Amino acid sequence: MSQSAQQSLSDRIRQMREIEMIPWNSFPEIDLYMDQVITLMNRQLDPLYSETDKPLTPSMINNYVKDGVMPRPEHKKYNREHLTILSLICMLKPEFALPEIRELVTALSRCYSTEDIYEAFCAAQISYLRDAAEQLEPAESMDEAARYRLAMELALEANAKRIAATRLLESLIPKETPPEDKKEKKEKKDKKKKTETD
Repeated sequence: MSQSAQQSLSDRIRQMREIEMIPWNSFPEIDLYMDQVITLMNRQLDPLYSETDKPLTPSMINNYVKDGVMPRPEHKKYNREHLTILSLICMLKPEFALPEIRELVTALSRCYSTEDIYEAFCAAQISYLRDAAEQLEPAESMDEAARYRLAMELALEANAKRIAATRLLESLIPKETPPEDKKEKKEKKDKKKKTETD
């Protein structure tokens, strides 16, 4: 492995180990305009994304509002609740579809205050990132084949946890019965009429 690749991995491991989320009480007390939200959120989340990905863009925020994942801004300004939901969305969207995130956020909001949700989210995220960094540390001394194997194992572990989370969420969301198509409705109606006339 080249020295620059080794340094890059070491830097990523260090970033994962040292990441700190913005504490709830450090969120601005005044509401923010979208460009301020983008700057704040991207500064917080940039270390968790690849160099080519952007954690948040204005069109993403607009889509989250349009899809009902987060409430509309008040007078084009975003508050702490919006920042909390955006943090959750940005970290959960690789694992869940937006309707699942909306259900999760809605259910959590019924049970906990926004501050409690955010604090629990941050504590869990930091803990899991530090655990992942610890799993990566041996890779610094591994040969290329062992690194590929570790990458596969970490991906499989993440996939298994995603499946478990999805199954759990599915058990909490009531299933909608599919609407009957017109032909089935007509057949039932005709059968009922026939039974009534007999």
